[in-house]
Amino acid sequence: MASSSSSGLTFKLHPVAIVNISDHFTRVKMQMNPPNASHQRSATSANTNAADGMVSPPPRVYGCVIGVQRGRTVEIFNSFELLYDPSTHSLDRSFLEKKQELYKKVFPHFYILGWYSTGSDAQESDMHIHKALMDINESPVYVLLNPSINHAQKDLPVSIFESELHVIDGIPQLIFVRSSYTIETVEAERISVDHVAHLKPSDGGSAATQLAANLTGMHSAIKMLHSRIKVLHHYLLAMQKGEVPCDNSLLRQASSLLRRLPAIESGKFQDDFLMEYNDTLLITYLAMMTNCSSAMNELVDKFNTAYDRHSRRGGRTAFI
Repeated sequence: MASSSSSGLTFKLHPVAIVNISDHFTRVKMQMNPPNASHQRSATSANTNAADGMVSPPPRVYGCVIGVQRGRTVEIFNSFELLYDPSTHSLDRSFLEKKQELYKKVFPHFYILGWYSTGSDAQESDMHIHKALMDINESPVYVLLNPSINHAQKDLPVSIFESELHVIDGIPQLIFVRSSYTIETVEAERISVDHVAHLKPSDGGSAATQLAANLTGMHSAIKMLHSRIKVLHHYLLAMQKGEVPCDNSLLRQASSLLRRLPAIESGKFQDDFLMEYNDTLLITYLAMMTNCSSAMNELVDKFNTAYDRHSRRGGRTAFI
């Protein structure tokens, strides 16, 4: 494995592909170790592992990543699962061709860019799968997701590898080289990822706690941005007054940064802002009307239940 790639390709990874790979690994792991069976086998497995001195490794899952390639930019949008035979280190080609045909009907402009698996690092057997997919894509991409939890790691546990032909000991060999990537997202993906992020966690946390944590993080980011802008503003004022020497490089960077800011006084910005503001108010009003309708329906149901019981009790008394 080489440290970095020299192909010059730019990789953009969408969050839906990461969520799909993580979901695939979670489902396979839960199917192999069901919660009920894990409680029953916990004592036995602990004794067996202690006696053997071995810990069963987590399962590895395999699949294909699909997307588009425009020039030197490779954009990975989605992924789908594959059937893998660990004894022969081969993939089910008929299943792969069927899935590819189905995806072509729904997403005609998506192509198979490579494959994915889970694990802490690339293995020697991974090159067999990589070479087997070269008839579909002459230079496939290998996406590796590390499912182990590392709280000290701040970056995503996702690595993207390319294959390059290197001469090792006079023999040309294909090796994996690590490539850098960026996270790219669209509006539809933001909705789905936000929905996943706001699911109730297993430790009993509430949605209010998650909202408070999200708002706290946003407040900290805005506060940090404000402090940095304030420092830059004071430095530019000192430069204008002649208190510090003039730095042309810094002035060019500040000018370029200001040119990137949106033109707030333009008519297009006002129209877009008012449209977004009205959409937000509309969503808020619809949510309030839905809550009011739900409360009213609940009140009517309670009233009907109480009135029905009162009528039955009164009729029974009159009959007696």
